Amino acid sequence: MRNTSRPLVTLDGNEAVASIAYQLNEVIAIYPITPSSPMGELADQWAAEGRPNLWGTVPTVIEMQSEGGAAGAVHGALQAGALTTTFTSSQGLLLMIPNMYKIAGELTATVFHVAARSLATHALSIFGDQSDVMATRATGFALLASGSVQEAMDMALIAQAATLESRIPFLHFFDGFRTSHEVMKVEMLTPDDLRAMIDDELVRAHRERALSPDRPFIRGTAQNPDVYFQSREAVNPFYRACPTIVQNVMEKFARVVGRRYHLFDYVGAPDADRVLVLMGSGAEAAHETVEYLLARGEAVGLIKVRLYRPFSVAHLIAALPPTVRVLAVLDRTKEPGSIGEPLYLDVVAAVHEAMADGTAPFATWPRILGGRYGLASKEFTPAMIKGIFDEMKKEHPKTHFTIGIHDDVTHTSLAYDPTFSTEDPQTVRAVFFGLGADGTVSANRNSIKIIGEHTDYFAQGYFVYDSKKAGSVTVSHLRFGPRPIRSSYLIDRATFVACHQFGFLDRMDVLRVAEPGATFLLNSPYGPDEVWDRLPVEVQEQIIEKRLRFFVVDGYRVARQAGLGARINTVLQTCFFALSGVLPRDEAIAAIKDAIRESYGKRGEVVLERNFAAVDAALDALHEVPVPERATGARHRLPPVPPEAPDFVQRVLAKMIAGEGDLLPVSALPVDGTFPTGTARWEKRSLAHEIPIWDPSICIDCAKCALVCPHAAIRMKVYDPGVLEGAPAGFPSKEWKDRDLPGMRMTIQVAPDDCTGCG
Repeated sequence: MRNTSRPLVTLDGNEAVASIAYQLNEVIAIYPITPSSPMGELADQWAAEGRPNLWGTVPTVIEMQSEGGAAGAVHGALQAGALTTTFTSSQGLLLMIPNMYKIAGELTATVFHVAARSLATHALSIFGDQSDVMATRATGFALLASGSVQEAMDMALIAQAATLESRIPFLHFFDGFRTSHEVMKVEMLTPDDLRAMIDDELVRAHRERALSPDRPFIRGTAQNPDVYFQSREAVNPFYRACPTIVQNVMEKFARVVGRRYHLFDYVGAPDADRVLVLMGSGAEAAHETVEYLLARGEAVGLIKVRLYRPFSVAHLIAALPPTVRVLAVLDRTKEPGSIGEPLYLDVVAAVHEAMADGTAPFATWPRILGGRYGLASKEFTPAMIKGIFDEMKKEHPKTHFTIGIHDDVTHTSLAYDPTFSTEDPQTVRAVFFGLGADGTVSANRNSIKIIGEHTDYFAQGYFVYDSKKAGSVTVSHLRFGPRPIRSSYLIDRATFVACHQFGFLDRMDVLRVAEPGATFLLNSPYGPDEVWDRLPVEVQEQIIEKRLRFFVVDGYRVARQAGLGARINTVLQTCFFALSGVLPRDEAIAAIKDAIRESYGKRGEVVLERNFAAVDAALDALHEVPVPERATGARHRLPPVPPEAPDFVQRVLAKMIAGEGDLLPVSALPVDGTFPTGTARWEKRSLAHEIPIWDPSICIDCAKCALVCPHAAIRMKVYDPGVLEGAPAGFPSKEWKDRDLPGMRMTIQVAPDDCTGCG
């Protein structure tokens, strides 16, 4: 039963963690790195606003010159007795490793909060997996995993309480982007909850261990071979006690808050013969799949790993059902050359020790498989999880496998049925295709917040960003419904699809995710009477075949008339609420306007009134399009690259440009990350809604426009007048004023397919 004294809020994983870490620390050393940056930014903002921590003081937030500097600042502040934390990811975490060895070696209580991210190997990737965390296993830090936004908030508190009692420093991690940027409706922990969990006597003990001239002693000496080894072994009792301390803290948390966690949480049939073992956000998708399969009579189970270091063999073995026949241990990392990945090796060793000393609950050895999944935010879906369970049924399953890719080189990949789905039919699933910086993501964050806080629905929002960021494609995935949502994967069966850029229809298959009978909203410069003939024939066929309800709105016209320029987010947001029916129309519009006040209130009344006007005008511009019985289109979707593109571009980059990179087999990719040069010329995104036009009459020949264009879309040419013979009528040119090249002409043109319309 939920404690009604705790507010329900809608926020992302970074904010959930930062809200706890800020209240429980006095010094916060930061350095930004994706996807952990919002945690440091929020802490800096709250400190600037004078927000106090749990003890009534405003934390000192300091941005260093690098992550290594941030870790050094943490180490120094801890040795002075301050409660101190930091936030980081990926290469930033690697730069902290030298200080982490020192902090752990000196048994200093702290919590590092990490939005886990891939590491730069053959290529850099800003997306999420657990490669960075696995690189810290030997530092002596305890490693505590979260799998959802609610868990991330809860574990941030549990880690702080546990580190103070155990003196073992903690690294609390959660998957980058999938958890750090997922927006979820959660129960907010209150200051009273924090006070109940944090023992002031342990805080006092932490302070008394500080270096101080009032109590002089020395720490951090150099040691010779005669005593170094013994000193390292002297910490053993602390690490042996740590798992029990963490479990006790979890039990205390259950008494205070009502949510119960264990070092290893088991979900599934008590007589399961096949059990998955994993940690992080993938465990949420696995939980959903296990419950779905249980309801259909399958004897399957799942172990969610919470405390990964120190690894407790006893707690893992106690969590396993005695009937288990096959274990599949999944790692979200890759260690080239290893027998297996880290969690797999730990589970193998744990089962071996339990069998050897007679403490295992099963009479015969279970078969243990090791799998890799989800590197760099690669999707991990119920279909893939079902494929793993199917593999575990085989008489001779693959001992080492991958899932979610097609490995045609070393043949590690498992086959699975991509049509398998566990989506709840009562959950509304909406997908929005937008353009980076057009306001689509911010509007959808507001939408999920409105739904979460104005209805009894559970709500989830997740946003897919291209590495190009501003000017690139963004895809927003929103779920809301009457039941808890564990779907830590993208929507591929949407009940509502919105395309906020008409030009996407020529380049992308936006309706692939629409399920039959879904609603399709298109931001279109063409009205309901003419838009059908403007659609590619493939889009027309999908609308007819899937029996979609089709609506159009000219969001740009409404935005311009309201004085918002190209900011179409409030227009499309209003249309979504009108079509989804999640709230009564008047209540939805009032909530949208409240969100506008919160988002833009500091920009003045003029900005607010313009947004309000766009909201009020949006529904008058929304029209349903009658759908003919057959496709009548005369044009087709454009190919991702022209036919004259080189072979590598055709085979590999064309798939990536078309959003089909997931379909590429291992053999298609370079083994060492070496790509041919000059390939960007073949990607014509045609994103700009408006492009600049050169006016020769006011041009002063400075060439700065061509210089500063970030995409080199503005081209300047100086040439002999003779080449203008036969030029089209009205071709613009002007005299080039230069002493070194007298009598020449000059033209500036814009490459429309390369321009992003950035203004």
